[in-house]
Amino acid sequence: MELVLAVDVVLPGLCDGQCMVDATGTTSAPRRRWWPRRVGWATAVWAVVYAGFGLACALSGTSLLYLGSDPGPSALGWGVAGVGALAALACGAVARYGLQPALRVLLWVVCALAGMAAFGLLMDVITLAFGQGVDSGVAAANHALAAAGVMLLAATARSVRRTPAAAVVRGTPAAAVVRAPSAASGSVQFAACAGTAAFLPYAAMKLIWASGGTFAGMTGEEILAVSKRNGASGIWLTLESWGLDGTVLLAALGAFLLWGLVRPWGQVFPRWALWLRGRRVPRWLPLAPALIGAATLAPYGVFGVGYVGLATAGVVTMRRGDFHSSSDALLVAWIGMTAFAVYGVALIVAARSYWLRTHSIHRTCANAE
Repeated sequence: MELVLAVDVVLPGLCDGQCMVDATGTTSAPRRRWWPRRVGWATAVWAVVYAGFGLACALSGTSLLYLGSDPGPSALGWGVAGVGALAALACGAVARYGLQPALRVLLWVVCALAGMAAFGLLMDVITLAFGQGVDSGVAAANHALAAAGVMLLAATARSVRRTPAAAVVRGTPAAAVVRAPSAASGSVQFAACAGTAAFLPYAAMKLIWASGGTFAGMTGEEILAVSKRNGASGIWLTLESWGLDGTVLLAALGAFLLWGLVRPWGQVFPRWALWLRGRRVPRWLPLAPALIGAATLAPYGVFGVGYVGLATAGVVTMRRGDFHSSSDALLVAWIGMTAFAVYGVALIVAARSYWLRTHSIHRTCANAE
């Protein structure tokens, strides 16, 4: 029998809320559950704002996609406006007819489209964290708005499962049992090991350059000069002068997040967290960066590995860029893309495991007690 940390008993028709029952059977005052009803309205507001944002960009000729410093076609704004309009229509239909199966499918389709529009958000966050400006403020705003839409659309598509009526079995109040902190399965932890190990060659390469060594025909001084020429921020250059590389620090944070998703300590605040010690970690806190990272690194790495494989086979040509030869660029690309691909896939596996292990279980009161 698993450890019960808290039991939420939903009493339909009583204050439109729920009562909290602890392990001793004591019932506290009922509290309102606003999430299932309000999330639909929030999604509708987002849809209108996002459609207006895309329309304004399309009419003004503002680009929402940048390939380095090169702007993409401004016509993409019409696509953004279309996604927002489709989401608004779906929300209106849900408000009128309820969350029918066809409407739930439509919400998930729009959610996937918004996820594609959010690609690049992680890169924006990284550049801003190191004091470096993004390629385009409008494009970064599009990434942030699209990411917010992904969460709202997904929440709306799943909101029917959170209603009190769905938690009642034969008129008996149901209970939401919060699982005790637990570790992921062995296969999921093996994926975490693979995701961590994939970054070791990448970190070694970066640290060699940061310490002034030579790798793939490039010296540390040349790499530093390239960073300055590409507009690296003062924070980034300072870390390089200390023999540290910003991407290595980010890789370490990524490994910390990955293991927090698969180990029990990732579900409870540690003792040094002062007033938060011993409390449950909100599910969104690790899942939000995990989903953003997985949605960016997994497709980027997988497609990158495919391209590098084609370049190795001679099907396509690898540009040498800032390197002295195409073979040097190919070596660095293999190291980087493999790290992103393996880590991104491991992050997807770990996030799914964390979601399932921290999801509450509905039971009847008799079984819960």
